[in-house]
Amino acid sequence: MLILAIILFGMVVGAGAQLVLGRSHGSIDWTMAIVAGLVGSFVGGLLISLLSGDGLDLRPSGLIGSFVGALVVTAVWRWWAGRGKPTAEERAAKRSGDPRKANPR
Repeated sequence: MLILAIILFGMVVGAGAQLVLGRSHGSIDWTMAIVAGLVGSFVGGLLISLLSGDGLDLRPSGLIGSFVGALVVTAVWRWWAGRGKPTAEERAAKRSGDPRKANPR
């Protein structure tokens, strides 16, 4: 039962992180929400709880750390997924057939 509660908490925290950072394509990516929530909760929650001296007990500092960790994981995930993709302007220039516009950089 504890495992299900941890997964549910991670999913809620990850979805909250996506809402704060802005949803891509107008919906929540639940795979990203679960992974970012669990990883962010583990890293952020554990780190903040230990730094504040709360230990491994369930405290507000750990919950806040979980949310901050999920925000960081979600932002890094989006950055990693979006790097290297051409912008709409670059795609349009490439379709135009003009070699001078194909490489605007």
